[in-house]
Amino acid sequence: MPLSPAVTEAARILWDYHRLEEPLTPADGILVFGSNDPRVAEYAADLYHRGFAPWLLFSGGRGRMTEHWAESEAAFFARRARDYGVPSEAIFCETEAAHTGENIAFSRSLLEKRQIFPKRAIVLQKPYMERRTRAALEVQWSELSFQMSSPAIDFCQYPNESITFDDLIHALVGDFYRLIDYPGKGLASEQSFPQEAIGAYELLRDAGYTKQLPPSAL
Repeated sequence: MPLSPAVTEAARILWDYHRLEEPLTPADGILVFGSNDPRVAEYAADLYHRGFAPWLLFSGGRGRMTEHWAESEAAFFARRARDYGVPSEAIFCETEAAHTGENIAFSRSLLEKRQIFPKRAIVLQKPYMERRTRAALEVQWSELSFQMSSPAIDFCQYPNESITFDDLIHALVGDFYRLIDYPGKGLASEQSFPQEAIGAYELLRDAGYTKQLPPSAL
């Protein structure tokens, strides 16, 4: 069923809020946090080939949207990067993380065990997870200087054969709630919330886009 104009506009408002579109400069390495979108791995390979960093670290086991996958998010992303010409020796793989906090902690631990201590990193995620990932990093790896980025895909072009518009909107709503909820739990930095974004979130929540919300948010 086609989305109503009101739902479409509200979803685009949240999409724009979640994205940061930070400019990139060369870094010590590229951290790629796992997800259900292999386009992030392809973007990481592109940045590697363009000389933005000498290595890629893929982090991710199986999460809310990848429980059915035959392999971990990190293994799948690493394989996709190798398909795009990134040499195996330039790839690190962390295959246990189940959420963003573990992406951060387990990636950091993996690098420290290899005596790698990046001061400046590029961190990649899906477009609508840029803000939430930055908020988590600001608290959970505060001494790391980092730049957030994601594949340059417009809201209307983001859904594909495996990610529907409904899937996307449920995720936009869920991530917005976590930006509200996580600072009080010490998991993320405080964010400012434009009234337009709050209104969009409430409209979509009340319209039933609640699959990624905990019961306490309903």
